[in-house]
Amino acid sequence: MDKYIPVVVIKELAEVDKILPALKAHGINCAEITFRTACAAEAIKMASEKYPEMNIGAGTVINEKQCKEALKAGATFIVSPGLSVGVAKVCKKKNVPYYPGCVTPTEIMQALELGITTVKFFPANVYGGLSALKALSAPFPQVKFIPTGGVDRNNIDEFLAFDKIAAIGGSFFVKEALEKMEDK
Repeated sequence: MDKYIPVVVIKELAEVDKILPALKAHGINCAEITFRTACAAEAIKMASEKYPEMNIGAGTVINEKQCKEALKAGATFIVSPGLSVGVAKVCKKKNVPYYPGCVTPTEIMQALELGITTVKFFPANVYGGLSALKALSAPFPQVKFIPTGGVDRNNIDEFLAFDKIAAIGGSFFVKEALEKMEDK
């Protein structure tokens, strides 16, 4: 798994050829393209075909229909803001990693029952940040977390220093990469 998972919102397909090269130039070979826009599936397909060396996933996937569309488009991993049993089953059947949003012990236990041991912790800043993750890690030592929302350059090193962090998710990676490209 990549250590950095940029959350990418594509509103127009032309943004794929702007954002993905910027991420690559910034040393990031991964993108979670969100299912928040009308062109999400097309953007994932385009990104998967034009940037095969990158790990292209789908984010904000909230139901089985979106999951199937994302996988058909070429997504290699699926991320949700919450836990969907239907999405989990589709991913398990297709042998594709699924990172559901889980912030409570009950949600984490549901994920574990589905065979999921890496979960998105979203929004991290609202649900207690690193101190919450450390507390949740005590009863769930087998779980790794992907904190997203409220993680930025000010606190990323603190999160990455904790051994239960699988990766960091965030849109700030996209902003940074685009700013660096503009500076060149």
